[in-house]
Amino acid sequence: MNETGDPKSSEFLARRDAARERIDRLTGADGGDAQDRQTWFRAVYREAGGDPAAVPWADLAPKKALVDWLTRNPGKGESALDIACGLGDNAEALASAGYRTTAFDLAPEAIDWAKKRFPESTVDYQAADLFALPDAWKGKFDLVHECYTLQALKDPMRHDAIGVLAGLVAPGGRLLMISRSRDEGRDAKGPPWPMMPSEWLRFTEHGLTLVDEDYYNVERPDRKIPHVMALFKKPA
Repeated sequence: MNETGDPKSSEFLARRDAARERIDRLTGADGGDAQDRQTWFRAVYREAGGDPAAVPWADLAPKKALVDWLTRNPGKGESALDIACGLGDNAEALASAGYRTTAFDLAPEAIDWAKKRFPESTVDYQAADLFALPDAWKGKFDLVHECYTLQALKDPMRHDAIGVLAGLVAPGGRLLMISRSRDEGRDAKGPPWPMMPSEWLRFTEHGLTLVDEDYYNVERPDRKIPHVMALFKKPA
């Protein structure tokens, strides 16, 4: 398994560009049909051949916004769920910050890869579909972490996913969402489809209260990508 190489190096980025060309030829990435979505994500991990550069969303490091938030909000044994965990970096950050962490991904190949990367991990990695999660997970988690999953979905699937995510938060618990963002009413061509404020505010329709919004840019060599980190809380 190829875990070498700096994700910011020109050599790594060249491999990533080549992988994107292959991925663009795959079908089912339109965020619509659930079966196509599963087929597409599994194909991405299978065709990667153990090379993380071939997985466009794999940075081999947790998101900086999450790490900064965890520094201010360490866990004290609270339960956490990492949504669509991929290769596991964000889940490991949650666990390192003191949260009893469960992490799942639609692709079993991603889960197997994460377990190989972190063989001594305390994270409970599981293969699962967001729209067919165990009933025991409903209302269970003190912290639900969602990063880049919603932006990969279109309505009505995005609308439905927001309800599912809200239902996983325990009374008194929090939901932390990280996503690309766009101005209200602005068109988006995806995937991914950056979220508008009215979309993440749908969480308030499911019993959550918006606590904080942090807008920031992720710097790329050729552009700045607007992002939002939004924190919600469920009443105790």
